[in-house]
Amino acid sequence: MKADTRHLALPFFGDAHRALGEQLAAWAPVQQVDESDDRRACRQWVRLLGDAGWLRYCVPASAGGAMDKLDSRALVILRETLAFHSPLADFAFAMQGLGSGAITLAGTPAQQAAYLTAVARGDKIAAFALSEPDAGSDAGAMTTSADASDGGWALNGSKTWISNGDIADFYVTFAKTDREAGTRGITAFIVDAGNPGLDSSEHIAVMAPHPLATLKFAHCKLPGEAQLGVLNGGFKLAMQTLDIFRASVAAAALGMARRALFEAVRFSRERKMFGQTLADFQLTQAKIGEMAALIDAAALLTYRAAWLRDDSEASGAGKRITAEAAMAKMTATENAQRVIDMALQMHGGLGVKVGTKVESLYRDIRSLRIYEGATEVQQLIIGKAVLQS
Repeated sequence: MKADTRHLALPFFGDAHRALGEQLAAWAPVQQVDESDDRRACRQWVRLLGDAGWLRYCVPASAGGAMDKLDSRALVILRETLAFHSPLADFAFAMQGLGSGAITLAGTPAQQAAYLTAVARGDKIAAFALSEPDAGSDAGAMTTSADASDGGWALNGSKTWISNGDIADFYVTFAKTDREAGTRGITAFIVDAGNPGLDSSEHIAVMAPHPLATLKFAHCKLPGEAQLGVLNGGFKLAMQTLDIFRASVAAAALGMARRALFEAVRFSRERKMFGQTLADFQLTQAKIGEMAALIDAAALLTYRAAWLRDDSEASGAGKRITAEAAMAKMTATENAQRVIDMALQMHGGLGVKVGTKVESLYRDIRSLRIYEGATEVQQLIIGKAVLQS
């Protein structure tokens, strides 16, 4: 089925965004990927997305990208549409952007040439390594360290919950270069997958299969040119990268919610009960109405956040939209969870049968309320912004 594209008529988008959305909505439904093996499927999705040119929206034009700069509205359209059809396809696309985003923002010309063009073609798989066993939301608590060694660096420690772990070709990794400085003592590095001292073999199984792993660094030696951005500027770089992609997480949730509504509407029209269809019952109509309103409310916040960032970039203002992105991420993921739960309930017993779409969506949506800043963290960001205004 083709995803609904009527929302592209909203004034948040330009003609280029609308054309992108229509083209992707026509391309996505005809792709066939066996997702029973999540690691193999992710590699296949990266290959398909790269060959079709969609990964060019993950990098700027200077590195073979489709647009001059990273465009938040394009990312939102891509993630929403891909998530409608396959959350794993969305994951594969998103990690190419998130995993290379810091290189786009702070990479040297040599680093950008070595990694970004390959990301855009799908020739290299990217990953973003920030979280640790005892440092998730509190990045300043990380203990992975980078010490000067032989003109370069030696990394020691571990990262966990790393998306694309053990299939990525490189990891943008954040480590303490000043152990006493908290978030002001973090520096970013590019670590190639084959680097001695890096072990990515410890896979993490989760309820909605995605390639995750724990990374272990044991005197992992890096050349000086592996440093990404300024010394001790890694935390700011990580937050700038997450700011770009946080609204796109909201878009992925939107795509899943829209698919749940589609499945609920289709099922309610077909399911016969007491001489009529499920859709004929007023209770069903009320639930579908609530689902539609929850989706549209989240969509407006998501598109606003993406538009504000793009507008700020275009005007040169450079204003961060952290609070607006947090509102979008929080609302879209929480609303999507409610929408998908209602769709599953409407399906009755079929809703919990393994293999049905609403069952898989129920598992897929849950992690979006946690990764790239849990709902509770978004609430704190928004609250502090309101109090400071």
